[in-house]
Amino acid sequence: MDLIDSLLLLGVGIVASIINTLAGGGSLITVPALVLVGAPGTVANGTNRVGILTGTLNAARTFSKHGVKGMEGATRILVPAVLGSVVGSTVVSQIADDTFEQIFGVLMIPILVLSLRKPDTEALAEKPQWPVWVTSLVFFAIGTYGGAFQVGVGLMILVALARAGVDLLVANHIKVIATALFTFFALPAFLLNDRIDWALALPLAVGFAFGGWLGARINVAAGTRVVRPVMIVAVLALSGRLLGLY
Repeated sequence: MDLIDSLLLLGVGIVASIINTLAGGGSLITVPALVLVGAPGTVANGTNRVGILTGTLNAARTFSKHGVKGMEGATRILVPAVLGSVVGSTVVSQIADDTFEQIFGVLMIPILVLSLRKPDTEALAEKPQWPVWVTSLVFFAIGTYGGAFQVGVGLMILVALARAGVDLLVANHIKVIATALFTFFALPAFLLNDRIDWALALPLAVGFAFGGWLGARINVAAGTRVVRPVMIVAVLALSGRLLGLY
């Protein structure tokens, strides 16, 4: 890997981590970027998790320093999400690179639409809250998806937390905590199957760490105005590349 690739991954990590902290969908950029610098699909998926972990840990710490508390009563969410992540990461680490790239290329378009259409969390919060067992099943499913593919999982968590009756500010803190936890527990499956390229992971992780710190301080409305046009162009171009359209 040359200096240009390292700088690319550093920059992509910063932008993606800011996007993840504001809402979600940063992996729409990072996983294809890793593929473009030479990582096979499943290795890109595993390598991306190192950056996700550093970014979410830094964002969670920043939220805590600013007085946002997301851990109280979060066990019903975190435990099933972690269990699901172990299942999802174990399954996805076994599939072929070409198959993963095709699946990911297809997933990018609907997740992009979800990323650009901010969920109406206030309207969702007004609906009847889910019972505990429904919340647990939903977060097990979200954890399974997150362990397998990661992309867009932050948005899914925010929507589910709104239906579970969690305040939006607290929900954003829980989102980064949950993502950090199930990423941590998903990593062993990628490690055991040699799906992490540490030379690529290091600059990406540094970018994610800085982006997580910065994203927790950025005004959400201003931030989304800046990143949305970039996301649209990047995701459409990278999706076409993964699907072999050019």
